Amino acid sequence: MKFKIKHEIKGRIRVRAIVKHMTVKEADLLEYALSNKEGITSVRVNERTADVVLCYKTDRATVLSYLRKCHIEEIEAPESYLAHSGRALNNEYWDKLVGTVAWRCTKKLFVPAPIRTCITLAAAIPYIWKGVKTLVKGKLEVPVLDATAIAISIARGDVSTASSVMFLLGIGEILEEWTHKKSVGDLARSMSLNVSKVWMLTGEQEILVDASTIKENDKIVIHMGNVIPFDGTVESGEGMVNQASMTGESAAVRKYAGTTVYAGTVLEEGELTVNVKKLGGASRYEQIVVMIEESEKLKSSMEGKAERLADKLVPYTFLTTGLTYLFTRNLTKATSVLMVDFCCALKLSMPIAVLSAIKEARNRNVNVKGGKFLESIADADTIVFDKTGTLTKAEPTVVKVVSFNGDSEDELLRTAACLEEHFPHSMAKAVVDAAKKKSLDHEEKHSKVEYIVAHGISTQLEGKKTIIGSHHFVFEDEKCHIPEGKEKSFEQLPLEYSHLYLAIEGELAAVICIEDPLREEAADAIRALKESGISKVVMMTGDSDRTARAIAGRVGVDQYFSEVLPEDKARFVEQEKAAGRKVIMVGDGVNDSPALSAADVGIAISDGAELAREIADVTIAAEDLFEVVTLRKLSKRLMKRIYRNYKVIVGFNSALIAGGIAGVLQPTTSALLHNTSTLLIAMESMKPLLNEENQ
Repeated sequence: MKFKIKHEIKGRIRVRAIVKHMTVKEADLLEYALSNKEGITSVRVNERTADVVLCYKTDRATVLSYLRKCHIEEIEAPESYLAHSGRALNNEYWDKLVGTVAWRCTKKLFVPAPIRTCITLAAAIPYIWKGVKTLVKGKLEVPVLDATAIAISIARGDVSTASSVMFLLGIGEILEEWTHKKSVGDLARSMSLNVSKVWMLTGEQEILVDASTIKENDKIVIHMGNVIPFDGTVESGEGMVNQASMTGESAAVRKYAGTTVYAGTVLEEGELTVNVKKLGGASRYEQIVVMIEESEKLKSSMEGKAERLADKLVPYTFLTTGLTYLFTRNLTKATSVLMVDFCCALKLSMPIAVLSAIKEARNRNVNVKGGKFLESIADADTIVFDKTGTLTKAEPTVVKVVSFNGDSEDELLRTAACLEEHFPHSMAKAVVDAAKKKSLDHEEKHSKVEYIVAHGISTQLEGKKTIIGSHHFVFEDEKCHIPEGKEKSFEQLPLEYSHLYLAIEGELAAVICIEDPLREEAADAIRALKESGISKVVMMTGDSDRTARAIAGRVGVDQYFSEVLPEDKARFVEQEKAAGRKVIMVGDGVNDSPALSAADVGIAISDGAELAREIADVTIAAEDLFEVVTLRKLSKRLMKRIYRNYKVIVGFNSALIAGGIAGVLQPTTSALLHNTSTLLIAMESMKPLLNEENQ
């Protein structure tokens, strides 16, 4: 690509592509290609000017090389990315905004007064009609107030005031709609499907392949806890599918041969073989948008209160107008009061503040599925952490394999990996990765694998019952025993590691020792959460009491529970809520899902199980637990902004009403000041809540 450097500072460069014309699609393609380059932190492409702004942490020469080698006609990007990038939406509403302002200026400067009056009268009809329809329904709400103000201005012959009011109302509607649609679209994109690998069935064997290679009518296998990547029909198997992301209904739906499954839903129980019928994620995106638009999830209680208060204040505005006219017999003063309402600012600023905060969170690798969750985070006084993959690193590693049946360590590790590779858990991943590092390839020689949540895995391997899992599962549930003469070796297992137990035909075959290192930032993050007002920090784990006690002491939690089951975590959360506490649950695995669902706010680690991410209200990146602290700060500052907006709106508009009653402000001035303040407050609500220096 040919380009010209327009401006640059360290870590940032702005260039202009030398092209005749850049389309929206070309801009999206260019942005997609450059954003995936190593060392590029952010990309912004303006198709109207053909400007490209790059922020980078690599060297300048590399960035320029990227630009030179970037040929738009050769770039390929996912159709779902191009279809829902948001660029066309921004252009549409920017054009609407500019067109509205331009038309206003043109009328004022070039259109004769009689024609302007006719245009204003025609423009007033929709507003008045909307007010009449609202009144007919028995509601005295904002449209009635707007219609009355416009109608009185016209009746008084003050067409200019009526025109100004409608202009400002129109600008406000455009900004509100634009901000809302953009925020909803961005949120939907963040929730959209992103699956890179799937298990494809070829004959009787499952092969892990790139999702991009799947074609219609291919057969894929969905294991418990995994997301369903494509729309399709169940060929075989049976399971319970969580469709909350599509329908909003939390209860799992039974799926069996012949039924339809949808992309983005999650298999909670069982195993399914699916015949792929539809590729791509466009349908999922659209369904998510509909769900968000129709759901109350986006609305915090503060937003709801603001909207209800706004509507309740309308009758009082009419009453004040009537009383003003009754006591002063001055229609101008009465109209000045009518021109001011609390509704517009309350209804516009509150949702914009919330949606802006959601966007800011997403820019910091935190995806929040609704405003009410931000409010709950701000109000929370209790936080519950899972241990493995949450307080400890998401990438535990196998340190050693202790053989108890005489087989080699490599052979036992191969067997363990054969079982564990099908299931989404950090411990399972550690075993699979260890086998991969040793190039221990294995053929699928086992029958159907059964996954018992929070316990382990059971299967028939070469005709022998083989299980792997926790101490409780292997020795208590399955009644396995230690081979004779191996008791001493068992007692000498290193205590500093977590243990996975592999048993064959009821006898312990191996113990896999896994290092589960604590996150470096865990203790500091918990300390910061306590400083932010969290009064109770709890850790819950399925690990032994010995391991749990050591970790709890190092991170500084107030309370810990060991050897707990998924239902135990959920039960504890429910008990805390019943005691009047606001609870946040942070986890990453399938076994955390019931607790994530039960909590006031469920936070999932993005590298965790897909079921956990689907159920959770918030998803954070796996790199840093301080993102939970950042989210807490963001939420508290959002609540402060909402309360501040409320006070400013009530105070300023009350002052305008007082000025109208006193005769200090004319109706036109009241309308101008009121609508201007509404837009200014809305724009203020879009500003970032967090600055770099106070993260």
